Amino acid sequence: MASIGDTSATFCATLVDEWIRQGVRHAVVAPGSRSTPLAIALAHRPELAVHLFHDERSAGFAALGCSLATGVPAILLCTSGTAATHFHAAVTEASASNVAMIVCTADRPSELHDVAAPQTIDQTRLYGNAVRWFHDPGVPSMDATHTWRPLAARAFAASLQQRSGPVHLNLPFREPLVGTPSELPAARDGVWSRVVRPVSTQVEGLGDVLQLINGRRGVVIAGNGATRDVLSLAEALQWPIFADSTSGIRECHSHVLTGFDPILRSESFRNSHMPDVVIRIGATPASKVLAQWVASSGCEVIQISQHEAVIDPDHVVGITVVGEMTQIIQSLVRHAKSCDGQWVADWSRAESVAQEAIDAFTNAEWCEPTVARETTKSMQVGTHLVVSSSMPIRDIEWFGTVTPGVTVHSNRGTNGIDGVISTSIGIALASQASVTVYIGDVAFLHDSTALIGLLRRGIRLRIVVVNNDGGSIFSFLPQVEHVTESTFELLYGTPHGVNISDIAAAHGITYVTASNHNELRHVLESSETQIIEIKTNRSTNVDTHSALNDAVVSAIG
Repeated sequence: MASIGDTSATFCATLVDEWIRQGVRHAVVAPGSRSTPLAIALAHRPELAVHLFHDERSAGFAALGCSLATGVPAILLCTSGTAATHFHAAVTEASASNVAMIVCTADRPSELHDVAAPQTIDQTRLYGNAVRWFHDPGVPSMDATHTWRPLAARAFAASLQQRSGPVHLNLPFREPLVGTPSELPAARDGVWSRVVRPVSTQVEGLGDVLQLINGRRGVVIAGNGATRDVLSLAEALQWPIFADSTSGIRECHSHVLTGFDPILRSESFRNSHMPDVVIRIGATPASKVLAQWVASSGCEVIQISQHEAVIDPDHVVGITVVGEMTQIIQSLVRHAKSCDGQWVADWSRAESVAQEAIDAFTNAEWCEPTVARETTKSMQVGTHLVVSSSMPIRDIEWFGTVTPGVTVHSNRGTNGIDGVISTSIGIALASQASVTVYIGDVAFLHDSTALIGLLRRGIRLRIVVVNNDGGSIFSFLPQVEHVTESTFELLYGTPHGVNISDIAAAHGITYVTASNHNELRHVLESSETQIIEIKTNRSTNVDTHSALNDAVVSAIG
């Protein structure tokens, strides 16, 4: 009879073998004892890159980054107790962003629950409905070896269902935690031999959509999750595309607009260019101006989505088309009829004028939009740009340049500022490409534990920190008009006074700063690992944005 340790070792080795067989290549591990059987099984397989993170919250977002970069679920592992609770933020972001992960939490066996055993909490369904599937198989038993590969394969498949996302396996282990694996159960042909995602779905019921869009004036709003087929659709309809920074289609194309937010601030232009219909593809952009324009137009809004989850925060969608994105769009293209060419020509002219105005302003003024624009200009083909929520994603979306060949990421599923650096490290580890992080000071400090051991990871990570000593975005919100200055600073401004150079020095990371255009362009020439701090003035940031938007509106006329 196999010992407890040997049984656990064999069970874990089987799970890992099946996951490798399915295509998993990255595992993120936080240190601990109870997770020993699975941690050793992961470390013993050369096919896997195992990345250790000291902080479980950071580990969770790093696994998210690995999955984002590869499209394949990464394994995420921690010990029992509060360690598992620190994964929760990353799990909720992965769920909202439809990013596959296999989350494994080690646990104490049942006899150690409810008896005040150390590092023991109730981990059953710990992440609630944020996971696509939860399972606790109990303590491994040699009587159940026939279930081990199906368990691993089901976890992998559940993470990659039509709406991808995290799955949670809670794995209790008895001591001893170290053992020697025996022969693994054979990989079976048939149901569990390999998980294959469907490559196409039957697209039906597009007649109503075609009737709404053909020959009418409209716009395509492309967010995260859009595909390049959108360009063909816009060409066929002669519509402009409002391309969010994470859409993957911000490139030099006559139909692509990146300056849609400042353009729509022109009252005369937006009122004279109301659409008859809007097609939204992927997630919604950050622009409130865009959302208000669509809502006020009263037009028909069509959402095209890979899955049935509702993407309609403004409650304006009239028709949702669910299916394989490329097939849906190609079907529409085949039967599309364009509107008059003047419609897209007007938008293209407005885009050209807006970009000239933004260039003129940011070349003359040293401000946060300038830093965002110069950062996007510096990006090279084949690299990744990770943008924090709050003001950074807005400045990149509104004032950044086109980024052809650059993959842009932002954790906009739940819009939190947490885990930005960790996500970026995961992307860099899995892609082995150069990664630039564009982040505010509060988000940087929030995830600064991710910098532990950064220089040992063998990656290129360029972190651009826009430091205005607090939460700049709140100055744009109504709260600023309703509380005293001291109360605003206490609750929203949140100045911290931290020297970011000291943080860089503590981790041995190269630190540079820039205080003008030439210095910034010079430091952005390097893609090596470094922290680039740009100190800005939070008190003038609102006025600067207002002046820039006014310049665009004036230019458009």
